[in-house]
Amino acid sequence: MSEKKKQDIPVHVGIIMDGNRRWAKERNLPTFEGHQKGYEKLKLASDWFFSRGVKILSFYAFSTENWQRQPEEVNYLMKLLLNAVEFSLREQAKKEGYKVLISGRLKELPGDLPAKCLEIIAETQANKRGIINFCLNYGGRAEIVDAVRKMMKNKVELEQVHEGMIKKYLYNGDLSDPDIIVRTSGEQRLSGFMMWQAAYSELFFIKKYWPDFEELDADMIIKEFAERKRRFGV
Repeated sequence: MSEKKKQDIPVHVGIIMDGNRRWAKERNLPTFEGHQKGYEKLKLASDWFFSRGVKILSFYAFSTENWQRQPEEVNYLMKLLLNAVEFSLREQAKKEGYKVLISGRLKELPGDLPAKCLEIIAETQANKRGIINFCLNYGGRAEIVDAVRKMMKNKVELEQVHEGMIKKYLYNGDLSDPDIIVRTSGEQRLSGFMMWQAAYSELFFIKKYWPDFEELDADMIIKEFAERKRRFGV
């Protein structure tokens, strides 16, 4: 692979995994089967992107607005997420050498989920092969609000406030901004995903639902990114 080709591969890909419920509905399946299929696809997609040279994957797993869904669906999602961070995602991360980060309001999550999130972060922090940033109980506006609150708590002076300082106080502020953000299901909006970090991200919308995402789609995203000419205000 040439040096130029390496440079064309996005370092950080953000993915809004949309369409799990519609995928299930169109197949006359319970909603939870769509979420289960979507989570299985997340694990596969991680391998696909990392094997192609991507370094960071941010997955929009559960938003601050998703609490408004039916209690049965929310409860299932919390159990699915708990199983992920306690068992399946943890095992995959250890086996493949992935580092797991979690962005969001973790303290508001139910039961053992906050503690298990902290455990997987601690256990995988030395892993080097790739970073999975799990956006959980996450909202772009909430992230900025929380950053401002932390700055005020730390008594950051007015003269110290600049873009770099704000980025430092975001959930995982040391991560590079997404080079490209992908949303499945045909919807063409960010829905609060990485509002600060997405200022110059390329956007790419795919019509298929997330459970239908394939390895060829990972290739298509990387190819699309390589063909775009990024302009940062010039």
